[in-house]
Amino acid sequence: MKPAAVRKDAGGGIGGGAFGISCLDIKSFGASLVLFALIMALWQFHPYQPILAITRSSCPLIPPPSTAATAATTTTTAVSFFNSTADRAAPTTAASATKAPTLPSRPRDPNKRELRPYGSAAALFVQMGAYRGGPRTFAIVGLASKPAHVFSTPYFKCEWLPNPDPAGGPPPRPVRTKAYKMLPDWGYGRVYTTVVVNCTFPTNPNAGNRGGKLLVHAYYSTSSRRYERFVALEEAPGSYDGSRFQPPFPYEYLYCGSSLYGNISAPRMREWLAYHAHFFGPRSHFVLHDAGGVSPAVKAVLDPWVRAGRVTLQDIRAQAEYDGYYYNQFMVVNDCLHRHRHAANWTFFFDVDEYIYLPDGRSLEEVLGQLERYTQFTIEQNPMSSKLCVEDPTKGYSSGGLKNLFSVIRSPESGGIANTPFEQGMHTPLVCTCLKMCTGGRPTKPKA
Repeated sequence: MKPAAVRKDAGGGIGGGAFGISCLDIKSFGASLVLFALIMALWQFHPYQPILAITRSSCPLIPPPSTAATAATTTTTAVSFFNSTADRAAPTTAASATKAPTLPSRPRDPNKRELRPYGSAAALFVQMGAYRGGPRTFAIVGLASKPAHVFSTPYFKCEWLPNPDPAGGPPPRPVRTKAYKMLPDWGYGRVYTTVVVNCTFPTNPNAGNRGGKLLVHAYYSTSSRRYERFVALEEAPGSYDGSRFQPPFPYEYLYCGSSLYGNISAPRMREWLAYHAHFFGPRSHFVLHDAGGVSPAVKAVLDPWVRAGRVTLQDIRAQAEYDGYYYNQFMVVNDCLHRHRHAANWTFFFDVDEYIYLPDGRSLEEVLGQLERYTQFTIEQNPMSSKLCVEDPTKGYSSGGLKNLFSVIRSPESGGIANTPFEQGMHTPLVCTCLKMCTGGRPTKPKA
């Protein structure tokens, strides 16, 4: 019967199921065995340390004690092998965990203080120009830290490095000399002060006209061996010409102007330049320095004079980076003095709001002829009366202000200078009278 057969199959099936093993069970058992063997192998090689680090960092709410943490992370280790997120994070953490441990820093003395400098307050020396003053003398003009020169003892040395002999002889030996410095700004300096470094060698270091370099060693102080070394000037082979230091010079008179700044009136500049170009004559030249005051209108006034060769306009706006007195005018006039020292018989220094006037109809040649034995003279300065400042040019004004023109206090400020001095003050070439002009309808204060 069917039921009997069914019971037989069932009985047989029950008996076989109790003692037989299905294919699925064999695969599960094998996988478990392989996994267990893998876990035991990993355990023998101790790969649990990075996983231990993961477990500790991933549970910040349970600070693990030394013994409990080991047991907890051991359990978590087995779980992490089945977690794909943990598997991806483990190599990164393991790499960081295998870095070499940093050595503990030495304990510092709390009473030993450190000073950490950042940046620099002022340069030891800022060069504007370097020039030959003669066959064996040179001048280097620039700025330097005023506190360093007031409270310390910086000094300079000069070295001439000749060019190699083109014939292939032995290398020439450098020539060295100790320089002396001049501070011509009368203590008016600010962060920076003007310094003129003079290098005078026993003989002409470039007598063979081979060329070479003038090196300057700028020392921080006499108590320190620290110094800065830089090339101040370089002469090309065959460029030395000793005749230019002897008369006749290219010009009879040369004007060195101070720094031009502020709002300069173009009509006044036109008037001033035309007056003094006629006053000094055709063998004269004007050197002007633009410190930000040469506007397009002023430049349009100067351009025809520049093209005619009567004016040289130099851009010195870079001086604004260095805080010196009155737009670094001491540096500017000293640079002009040494740059054009052998360009004229006389060099004049005064401002563009000042006019040179010779009373009693005297000529400039007559006055300077009486001063040939002097190297320098000052100009007697008279500030103009404020009544001479015309606020409205369309109206008529009385000339009564001229009556009191020469009754004011006089101050020798402007001047003329021959080609022998080594440094120049603010306005330092007695006979001429300088009329201080007004600007902008108001009288200009005379400088101290």
